[in-house]
Amino acid sequence: MRLGDDIDDYCSRCKLSSTHAVVSMAGEEVQKVRCRTCNHEHNYRKNKGGRGPMSKKEAFDKVMASITGAAEETKKTGKK
Repeated sequence: MRLGDDIDDYCSRCKLSSTHAVVSMAGEEVQKVRCRTCNHEHNYRKNKGGRGPMSKKEAFDKVMASITGAAEETKKTGKK
């Protein structure tokens, strides 16, 4: 691994794992990287961080909450 090489890491600004450029190293270890998508520079996280993908139940619950929340709001305002 050398400075400028591409490496995958988790970007906290983009909230996803994407290609980064190596910016800083200490010996053979990567210290800092720059996201190739948003140019955010941050410590190398070894592609760990953020939440993983939602489970089917989490996705279902989120959709149902948005639907029932919208239904309750229309009852309050009287608008469809």
